[in-house]
Amino acid sequence: MTSDSRPTPPHPAAARSYDGEGITVSFDAHRCLHAAECVRGLPAVFEVGRKPWILPGNAPADEVADVIHRCPSGALQYHRTDGLPDEIPDVPTHVSLHPDGVLHLRGDLEVATPHGPRHETRAMLCGCGATGNTPYCDHSGACAGHDQGAGNG
Repeated sequence: MTSDSRPTPPHPAAARSYDGEGITVSFDAHRCLHAAECVRGLPAVFEVGRKPWILPGNAPADEVADVIHRCPSGALQYHRTDGLPDEIPDVPTHVSLHPDGVLHLRGDLEVATPHGPRHETRAMLCGCGATGNTPYCDHSGACAGHDQGAGNG
C-alpha cells in the first residue's frame, strides 16, 4: 500500500474520477471485466449509458464503498474524503485460480506492471499470457469465452 494505506491510483491514461459527498470513485476501464456488481448493487450510482455513468452523490458514501468492494477486477476504487478509512485489504490475502486461467486476488497486494509496482486490494491477473493489459486479465486470450457472470470480473 502507499504510505497513506491507499491503493495506487489507476494509471492516469486509463482512469477517470468521480466526486461525491465524502467519497471519490475512480474507474479504470482497461481493467473492467463486466461482472456488473456495481450496476446491480447501486443502479442509481452506476448506470451504463448515462454520462457520467458514475454519480457517487446518489447514495451514501458507505453504500458506494460497500458496492465497490464487490468489484473483483479492481477497476473500481475509492478514496474517502470524509475522514473515514479507505479500503482495508483482506487479511489474509486470498488467491484463487479459476478454470479459465484467471487469478483472482484480494489482500494487501503489490502488482508488478509495465508502469511500475502498483499497490492494490483487488485484482484479476492474466493466467494465459495473452492479455493486452499486462498483468491484468482483459479476456483477450484463452479466458475470452468463459461465463462473465457475477463474481467473475
